[in-house]
Amino acid sequence: MKNDLNTSQMLAAFEAIMKDGEKTETGRRLEGIEASTDYDGYNVYLRGNGVELHIGFHNTYNLTYDHEHLKDKFMAKIEALTKPQINDGHH
Repeated sequence: MKNDLNTSQMLAAFEAIMKDGEKTETGRRLEGIEASTDYDGYNVYLRGNGVELHIGFHNTYNLTYDHEHLKDKFMAKIEALTKPQINDGHH
């Protein structure tokens, strides 16, 4: 059975990580999720918790993981990264 991911949410998480994350060798990392892209920007990668998500052209994607609970933790982090942040004046 295919998992139907919300690629818009995944790309929003990618943008958040690229904006606010720490620079790594291949991209940027935030909250334990690393975001990177290939040289032309057509392929986007999100990695963390033993999970790798590759989003390609036309929002095609491939999600790989060894254990369901790892995918669940990864998805929870993605969700946290894409929730609207409440600006409380502390930054």
